[in-house]
Amino acid sequence: MVVPAETYTHQRTVIEEDLDDLHHVNNVRYVQWIQDIAKEHWEVRATEQLKNDFIWVVIRHEIDYKKQAFLGDEILIETYVGETTFVTSERFVNIKNAKTGEILVAAKSMWCLLNADSKKPTKITEELRTVFHKT
Repeated sequence: MVVPAETYTHQRTVIEEDLDDLHHVNNVRYVQWIQDIAKEHWEVRATEQLKNDFIWVVIRHEIDYKKQAFLGDEILIETYVGETTFVTSERFVNIKNAKTGEILVAAKSMWCLLNADSKKPTKITEELRTVFHKT
C-alpha cells in the first residue's frame, strides 16, 4: 500500500529584509525559504534518534519564479516529498500568495541522506521513507 506524502506548510509575512532593489522578494530569499521548510519538516517529523544519526544535504534545486511578492504579503510555503531512491529523495515546494492562492515559486529539489558521523551517503531505510508520510 502506498501512503500519500504529507504536505507540510508554513505561513509568513514578507518583511523589508526579504526585499531586493526592485522592492519585491529577492530570489535568494526564496531559495532560503525552500531550504528552511525542508529542514523544518525534518525537525518536526523525525525522531531525536534519526536527527542524531542522519543529515540531509541538497544536491540540486530546480526553481520556477512565476510571480512576485511584496512587502506585507502573506506567503504560504508548502512542501512534500516525492520519489525516494537508494540515497536521494526529491522534495517539492510551492510558495504561494496566501490570500489569492497564486503560485509565486515552484521548486523541485534533490536531497541526499548522509550519515551524521561519516558525512557519507547512506541508505534511506523504510523507517526513513515513512517519516514524511501521513500516518
